[in-house]
Amino acid sequence: METSIEILKRKIESFTPDLIEAFTKIVENLETVPQSVIPQFHLDEVLYRLEFHTENPKTKLDFFENMTELEKICA
Repeated sequence: METSIEILKRKIESFTPDLIEAFTKIVENLETVPQSVIPQFHLDEVLYRLEFHTENPKTKLDFFENMTELEKICA
């Protein structure tokens, strides 16, 4: 069974030069979604800690002294 990529490659190879140029412009204009190198479970954990601290401002974040310090770094 052919994969979608193989089918797409075969179809692109049969394009006329004008169609290749048009297709190239379309592909260049597509927005790409950057992939994070940080695993999703780490991002979720940080988000959870920030939400917890926001709800409980007297608690101390284990990776920053407080939200003000984090906001200064991110600004």
